[in-house]
Formats: sequence, structure tokens, C-alpha cells
Amino acid sequence: MMIYVVEDDNNIRKLVDYALRKEGYEVMGFAMAAPFWTAMERQHPQLILLDIMLPGEDGLSILKRVRASAATARIPVIMLTAKGSEYDKVMGLDLGADDYVAKPFGMLELMSRIRAVLRRTEDAKEPDTFTWGEIVLCPAKHTVTVGGEAVALTYKEYELLALLLKSNGNVLTRDALLEQIWGYTFDGETRTVDVHIRKLRQKLGSAGRYIETVKGVGYKLGGGEEDV
Repeated sequence: MMIYVVEDDNNIRKLVDYALRKEGYEVMGFAMAAPFWTAMERQHPQLILLDIMLPGEDGLSILKRVRASAATARIPVIMLTAKGSEYDKVMGLDLGADDYVAKPFGMLELMSRIRAVLRRTEDAKEPDTFTWGEIVLCPAKHTVTVGGEAVALTYKEYELLALLLKSNGNVLTRDALLEQIWGYTFDGETRTVDVHIRKLRQKLGSAGRYIETVKGVGYKLGGGEEDV
């Protein structure tokens, strides 16, 4: 089980890393946001330990982006911070943090909090696969198949497909897709969504017909009878 630790204090990060590995977890540590996001493109962890005070992009901004993405929204996050004010705690929880541990903290307490969050996540975990026609998406393996054949998708294409599958046939507007996949700060035009949808349809082959255009609104998954 992989845990990402985003903490700029080297001593704290190494101590947490040691304690987690001793408990049998795999660990990757990051001192700032950029390498964390690079790692997220390759592998999603089962839990994120996230400091608020970081150089550059702070922890609350990272949390907001994690929760805004369909592919990462369900990853549990525990905030680690020296800040003890009620405001910072409420901000983190309101943005979707699963728990909050103030520094200095004991390792036994931290391990207990991690186990509790992982238990809750396991109890409420999403289905093993999402299917629509011949399309099968497996979140745990981060794979997509069409008719049993693997389909190679980019990170954003995968997120688009995952969000469409999870919407269960409901219409998703272009603005909603931009917000949830590219984040609130994305300043591109909605044309970006159209370009990614077109590429996704092409890669899905005949199953691309299931992605239907709702004129003037956005996209949904349907029966594939309409021209797309």
C-alpha cells in the first residue's frame, strides 16, 4: 500500500517515512508540490499525508486540486500542519480532508489515524470496475479495456472517461468537466474539452459512439445510436 508524504521539513518527512515503512507501507516523500504532481501522473497512492505550509503551492491548494479531479477525488488525505488555529482546521476539512493532525504529533497517534482513515475508505470504496457497453475501466489498476483489449489513454483522457462512467448517463457540461478535471484555476477555453473528447472517442474505437454530444451543453454516455 503506497502512501505519499508531502512535507517540506526533511526531519519530519524522514521520521514519518521510517515509521510508515516499519508498519509495512510503501512510501514516497516530497518537499514541494511539483514532484508530487509528477508522481501522481505515474501512480496514485492509497493515502496522502499533506502539510499545509509548503514552498510554492501550499497544501490547501494541492488538496483542492486532488478533490477537483475525478481520478483522484476519492484518495484519502490527512493534513499535517504546525498551524493550530480552528480556521485552518475547518478550511482543510471543508475542502475535503479526511482528518487533521497538528504538529508536534506522536507516531503512535499518526499510525492510528492512518489506520482509521484507511478503514473508512475501504468500507466506502468505489466499485472494482465501471462498465458501459464494451468499455471496462478499473480504478485500482488504472486501466481501460474495450472488448477485452487494452486501450492506452493519457492522464486527462482517463479522467474524462472515468467521470463520464461515474455520471451513469447524466449530462456533464463542458464547464463542469473543465472544473473537475483541469481544476478551478484552469484558464483555457471549453474547446479543450472538445479536443480531448474527440481523441478519447478515436482511441475507444467503435465504443467511442457511446460518448454522445448534447448540443450546446456537454457530453454524456448513451446507447450510441446517435451520430457522434
